[in-house]
Amino acid sequence: MVTENALNIFTDGSSLRSPRRGGIGVVFVTIGQDGEEHVQEVQFTGYAGATNNQMELQACIAALEGAIRLHLVEAVQKIIVTTDSLYVSENIRRAMFQWPKSRWQNSSGRPVLNADLWKRLVATIRKTSRRVDFRWVKGHSKNVHNKAADRLARQSARVPFHKPLSLVHVRRKVSPQSVDLGSVRMEGQRLTIRVITTEHLGVQHVWKCKYEVLSNSSDYRACVDVIFSDTLLKAGHTYYVQVNSDTRNPRILKVFREITKKMPAPAPPK
Repeated sequence: MVTENALNIFTDGSSLRSPRRGGIGVVFVTIGQDGEEHVQEVQFTGYAGATNNQMELQACIAALEGAIRLHLVEAVQKIIVTTDSLYVSENIRRAMFQWPKSRWQNSSGRPVLNADLWKRLVATIRKTSRRVDFRWVKGHSKNVHNKAADRLARQSARVPFHKPLSLVHVRRKVSPQSVDLGSVRMEGQRLTIRVITTEHLGVQHVWKCKYEVLSNSSDYRACVDVIFSDTLLKAGHTYYVQVNSDTRNPRILKVFREITKKMPAPAPPK
């Protein structure tokens, strides 16, 4: 897993719950003229309220920024980033060549999540002025450097001094159901929904909302799903809305009104 004449970087991201916080781990490895591995572990402080995918991306960004700052890139022509994140390894080429052309939307028109971090990662790759390849390794493998990155990431998550990478407003859901992406089919229908979380996606200028369906007459009553809106819907508030007809890219087309009276918790359909 270590290549000669290259800067080998092992990264890992970690996300812990209760309360949610994340951490990153980075290990630099080069082969010296003596043929031996030269290893440098880097400790970072963590981030409050972070998801695992955010931390996997942030670990790669911090690693490349650190390599530039420490002048580690100057002695090599190639950088190899090894990650156990399929999210990173399978999407990095899309982030470099496809998503910028589609205004950071996927093939269905759905906003790409963490687009701000993807943009930073791409910009940092280009700033190295070196060829940067990404390799995937199975998590918790026998690779000693991957294990070290994992250990550093978990240590980092226990010291969350940084502010959250994104601001998410959260309210407790009342539905007994868990979030299930795509559980509410978009059929152009009108629904009464209660918003659980809101997050502004600054790159695409839309709001990502986790919501629960309160409409008693709906087949999707009590379902918990995710939808996107051009209009801010406040977490903990209830709205009567109309949705689009594309389940792959769920959108709120119109907000008719906010419902201020308290509604009973929805029971799942029988």
